Amino acid sequence: MSIRADILYERLVQRGIVSVEQLRDLDERAVRERMPVEELLLAAGVPKHEVLFCLAARYHAPFVEYDESVVASYFLIFRLDMEQLKKRLWFPLSVREGCAEVIVHRPDDPGTAEDIKRTLGVISLTFRVAVPSDIIRIIEHNFDVNPRFAGCGGRTPLARVRTLLAYRRSSYAHYRTLFAKGRTGLAFIRTGVAFIVIALLFLRVLGAGWYLALEAPLLAAGVIMAVDGVKWYLPARRIAGKHIDATRTEPTWGTCVLDADMNGGAPVFSRTGEMDGAGSMRGDWENLSPVMRRRFLASDRTDMAEDRTALAGHRTKLARARTGLAFTRTGIAFTGLGIGLLRQFPAGRWTVLDASLIALGLVMSAEGFHWYFGGRRSGIDGLRSVLEVIDKMSIWDLVFPLRHHRAQGGKERTGPPVNGGQLPGIWATTGLALERTVLADRRGVMARVRTAMAVARTGMAFVRTGMSIASVGAGLAVYFGTASAGWTVFNTILITAGLALIIDGYRWIVPAERIRKEYPYCFGGMELTVPDYGKPNRTWGTVVFDHEDA
Repeated sequence: MSIRADILYERLVQRGIVSVEQLRDLDERAVRERMPVEELLLAAGVPKHEVLFCLAARYHAPFVEYDESVVASYFLIFRLDMEQLKKRLWFPLSVREGCAEVIVHRPDDPGTAEDIKRTLGVISLTFRVAVPSDIIRIIEHNFDVNPRFAGCGGRTPLARVRTLLAYRRSSYAHYRTLFAKGRTGLAFIRTGVAFIVIALLFLRVLGAGWYLALEAPLLAAGVIMAVDGVKWYLPARRIAGKHIDATRTEPTWGTCVLDADMNGGAPVFSRTGEMDGAGSMRGDWENLSPVMRRRFLASDRTDMAEDRTALAGHRTKLARARTGLAFTRTGIAFTGLGIGLLRQFPAGRWTVLDASLIALGLVMSAEGFHWYFGGRRSGIDGLRSVLEVIDKMSIWDLVFPLRHHRAQGGKERTGPPVNGGQLPGIWATTGLALERTVLADRRGVMARVRTAMAVARTGMAFVRTGMSIASVGAGLAVYFGTASAGWTVFNTILITAGLALIIDGYRWIVPAERIRKEYPYCFGGMELTVPDYGKPNRTWGTVVFDHEDA
């Protein structure tokens, strides 16, 4: 029988808690399975305080049990590795003037003592003893993680992940602003080119002379607007090829954790494996301590931040697609104008201008459609993301005993997890962390609304582009007739392509508008609590937003 079992033998056997044979069997099993004998004793039903009394008597040291109040300074442990401490089964409580107070499992192990001195840079040690499972929980608690969670499950690492996600959303917002400026620049270009063409058409038909007083200002204004539009468009063109990540991992409500690896400066987000026992722990919400709840809620907010970031990626791709479609409409306008001039006037020195307009328009149309196809895929994925989330479990289902239903067509169906009469502050029963999580869920709802509206706007851009293409084909067909078989086929192709794009656009608009109308943020009043954390919740004021006043 080992010394460890012999230490426990005298007290436990004398008090009739275990027999000599039972202790011997447990000791042999501990050696065979490489487990601390204390854990086997606890599993066999031996009271923890009896095991701790034996350890304290053997090592002449006070014992410690796990409690959330057993904490060390952050500046003492922030350089230590949680997993290594759990393997070596020691944890520093304090370091003062070359002496460390340490919770340890085996104070008599010289290798452990040397490891502690080397790691902490101290000369002498004062020990407290604890059972291994309690030491592990003390370590995990001080690193701010729930039982058996990895270090990335702490609130500080999760806050870091949310900061990286926020930076990505800010970058995408910057991209969308540049794309919006690019679309405005393309509108300048179309207007400027229209002025230029009108001026040249007057010069072509009426000649110079006195008409030059009208033609010159039109030409100058057109050139200025076109150049200014190009200056607005170029920044959008430079970021058009940038990678926009709209992917997301599958959230599991705290049973696995979102982590970020700074791979060469660009964060790469991934999830840990399923944490052992996390599901049952989350299901036992009412019996968790406040700090354990806050860790789960921090993980929930991180999952919500990832979802908002993915939706921001979809909206950015849709903004890029709308810019591409604006480019296409500009190109179609150039091409149609060039074809009309080419067919209207006989060949001559102006034919170079007509051909240049056609060539430039074709290049611009091809470039715009290149952007369109990528945006179309993201629009489908974004709309699917919005629809999928509506019927999934949310923080409301996990924490609050509520289900949100709406009657539609005489049938009950699950709707968005919020309605206009619900206030974010009134259910903050577990403190500010819960309220922040509820508000984060609301931000997620609004992000899904914005994504649905972005899908609808992109569908309208499809419709406008389709109408431009079909109008050019129809206009050429009506003006020039069907005498030429080749041009008739060309006009028919334009009309057909335009109608197909219009139909495709309405296929996006209708479901997106249906989703938008289901959410209270687009219709009806909304009342939000204005928190003042220096006062009791019951004294907080409210602010009302009414869509009729907007």
